[in-house]
Amino acid sequence: MLKVAQPQKVARIMTSTAAKKGMLHNFRKYWALYVMALPGFIFFIVFKYVPLAGSVIAFQDYMIFKGIAASPFVGLKHFQAFFEYPDFRRVFVNTIIIGTYSLIFVFPFPIVLALLFNELRNMVYKRTLQTIYYLPHFFSWIIIAGITFDVLSNTGIVNSIRAWLGLESILFLQEEKYFRGILIFTSIWRDAGWGTIVLLAAIAGINPEVYESAVIDGAGRIRQIFSVTLPLILPTILVLFLLQIGNFLDLSFDQIYSLLTPMTFSVGDVIDTYVYRVGIIEAQYSSTTAIGMFQSVIGLVLVVTFNKLAKTLQKDGGLF
Repeated sequence: MLKVAQPQKVARIMTSTAAKKGMLHNFRKYWALYVMALPGFIFFIVFKYVPLAGSVIAFQDYMIFKGIAASPFVGLKHFQAFFEYPDFRRVFVNTIIIGTYSLIFVFPFPIVLALLFNELRNMVYKRTLQTIYYLPHFFSWIIIAGITFDVLSNTGIVNSIRAWLGLESILFLQEEKYFRGILIFTSIWRDAGWGTIVLLAAIAGINPEVYESAVIDGAGRIRQIFSVTLPLILPTILVLFLLQIGNFLDLSFDQIYSLLTPMTFSVGDVIDTYVYRVGIIEAQYSSTTAIGMFQSVIGLVLVVTFNKLAKTLQKDGGLF
């Protein structure tokens, strides 16, 4: 006698077949979109996933001429060496402080700026302001650093105004107490306008009828911002925050190294500048790989933790 297939097994087979047909149908229908996405897919495979195999050198005394296969295995030696580095505490604390400042001051600024842009009704004026705020993003940090040094130099515009007011000149970039503030200010100046793009797109996706209902209920412009706009773009803000928190220890090396001076080294030396000295100048590839893995693990823990918190704030919040 022929055995009758179990209903659950038949259902699974039918579901699997339908899913395959659906994928094939989507590929035939949207093949142009898949082709457009292919370069990005290849980029992530080649430059993000394939290099993960090289992370093994964090546990080796890697020798460039012997390669990964022949380099001796040393376990956690390079992690221990980093934690026992005499200035580890200073480097780690500087990284934590600057990363925290970025989250507190730099991250919210594009949100505020996007809300202000959204309130502008003169489109010509709005587009002009957006272009002005976008422009610094296309300058390299070397150019930004050069402008900053000129503006804050002894003969720069800031000290010229101070001299006109009868105040003494200050060498801002040679004083420790001003360095972190300058980092935050230059970060806002360069990237705040660019950071509004995604937020403005999210605001543009809000149904106008929601604002009309709010107006009928007597809500003014300020009330609409806090009762309509912010709650509806909160999922986008949470996603951007999670992406930011993942790079908490991975600060902008270009920015810090360009603005760093010997007088501000004690408050500006971070993990990335340490990696540059050890990895590039001293060619200690295993040590720098170990440090990079340490940063990645911390970033992963922060993303997972804050992703769970995001889900508590909003049912569909978070990245996963």
